[in-house]
Amino acid sequence: MMLSRIARLILARTSSSSSSQACRHASSTVTERREQEPPPYNPDIKDSSVIVRKKGVEVLHDPWWNKGTSFNYVERDALGLRGLLPPCEIPFQKQIERFMTEYEFGIAHVAPKDETVTPENIRKWKALESLQNRNEVLFYKILLDNFEEMAPIVYTPTVGWCCQNFHLIYRQARGLFISEKDRGIMSSLVHNWPAQKIHAIVVTDGSRILGLGDLGVNGLGISIGKLDIYCAGAGFHPSRVMPVVIDVGTNNEQLLNHPLYFGLRRQRLEGDAYYELIDEFMRAVLARYPNVLIQFEDFSTNHAQALLDRYRDHHLVFNDDIQGTATTVLGGIYGALAVKGLSASALASQQFVVCGAGSAGMGVVSFLAKAMSKHGITEEEARHRFWILDVDGLITSGRDGHVPDFVRPFARMDAELEGADLLSVIQHAKPTVLIGASTVGGLFTSDHLGEMTKHCDRPLVMALSNPTSKLECTSEQCAAWTKGRGIYAAGSPQPDCVYDGKEVASSQANNMYIFPGLALGASVGKAKVITDAMLMKASESLVDCITAEELERGSIYPKLGSIREISLEIACSVIEQAVRDGVTKAESRAVEVLAEQGREGLRGFVRSRMFQPNYDPLVYVPPGIGE
Repeated sequence: MMLSRIARLILARTSSSSSSQACRHASSTVTERREQEPPPYNPDIKDSSVIVRKKGVEVLHDPWWNKGTSFNYVERDALGLRGLLPPCEIPFQKQIERFMTEYEFGIAHVAPKDETVTPENIRKWKALESLQNRNEVLFYKILLDNFEEMAPIVYTPTVGWCCQNFHLIYRQARGLFISEKDRGIMSSLVHNWPAQKIHAIVVTDGSRILGLGDLGVNGLGISIGKLDIYCAGAGFHPSRVMPVVIDVGTNNEQLLNHPLYFGLRRQRLEGDAYYELIDEFMRAVLARYPNVLIQFEDFSTNHAQALLDRYRDHHLVFNDDIQGTATTVLGGIYGALAVKGLSASALASQQFVVCGAGSAGMGVVSFLAKAMSKHGITEEEARHRFWILDVDGLITSGRDGHVPDFVRPFARMDAELEGADLLSVIQHAKPTVLIGASTVGGLFTSDHLGEMTKHCDRPLVMALSNPTSKLECTSEQCAAWTKGRGIYAAGSPQPDCVYDGKEVASSQANNMYIFPGLALGASVGKAKVITDAMLMKASESLVDCITAEELERGSIYPKLGSIREISLEIACSVIEQAVRDGVTKAESRAVEVLAEQGREGLRGFVRSRMFQPNYDPLVYVPPGIGE
């Protein structure tokens, strides 16, 4: 009986357990079945894609469709936007944060890095940028009419601030962005640029912007600023110029770590891969625009001269840092000789001390040596009149380690002077000209300039480094330390000053005196290449533009307010020299005009090709007709 009860109890528990397990299994099976089933379909959810019937810049100029830097690469390729935007996508939320920062604190929340770039400069720059985005004709008219006042706002020194902060102040697409991501497709990418004709390109890789170093894709700001001067100063049509940055990465860790930086986040491309990328860019732009002039701007020392040598004998190119700076300096030295009542031939007897052995500084040195050889001495004799210093002091044949090829011919043979400091070099060399291309602010001291005046009645001091914070000395310091006898020029604007009751002029050795007219002459004259003789002729033309009154004041450059006339004279001289050098194309109309009507006829022809910022009557023609 007892066993029967136990048996029934065990059977009940077993049955209960089996039933429980069966329930759990059934429940598990239902759950698995539900997990395998797709979610219910909701017919009310619509595709969020929007059909756009525009492409390229039309999309970017439409405030409804434009996403700015937030376009992804699928959209960029589909809408023809590749190359028209910075290579790195910026999320929607980051765009909001950037705007809110400006809304709360104003554009000047980006603290100026240079004492001359004040909040007032930034306010003026913002006003001009806003006008340019709305009405380019009005922008260039105002810029041209107020060139001397506004050039420092659209170009140096304010452009340095713009480049440092380009990722923070970028608002509207302006320029072509080429990056390492575009390898193999540049030819098609260049066709995203809307203009059918381009007369001038300014291109940089952002590796050495002014004296500010590696700024990566932010370097596009310098290309834009340069071309503003091309248009206002030389009359290039704004629709026929193209600012370009080639983004190969940056070694600037501050930018790489900044959440709003929109360039490639990688270290700089180097070696053969770098040159292959630049070669592809050259092929792409020349395939679409075979007659375009290309200016290389702010490439680092290790690439600048190599790129110039690579292309200058084959294409219409020049490097403004090397050739433009050199041409401007030579023109200023001719101006200083004129101030002292000397002819251009006195160049051959000058003695030079140069601080800075980079591409810009050595470009100046090499060019001056060639110019001196035009005045009765050999280039070898000319080289003996130069004393070159870098961060390690005087460069001589006794220098240990690598000396760049472009520096070696100017190394002093006095090996015992290797590494001598600037004061010792001045005492030994007794220079008439002191040139600063060091980017070391305050390098020149009262000892240095005072020593110069012991051996030269009117020494020429050229503090060429940009921006203003990098100047080797100021105009006031030069006047004080030379007791008013020094002739002074700087790379950035410096005020005139007074010493012992007498006004002492300060000149600006700015490349904008040269590159607009040089480019205009080469373009209008349809030159095949730019020769050294064309550059030297530009220098000689520059001094001819200085008035007797300006020379009396000690100015070694003409007033920038007459930039159009300066560019016109330089352009005509460049064309004349191109004809003498035999480097113009057969179809050059300028050559025919020169032959038929002489210099005056050429001047009128070149002037007729210069863009005049005035309102012309507009006539509507439907798309596809007359294109």
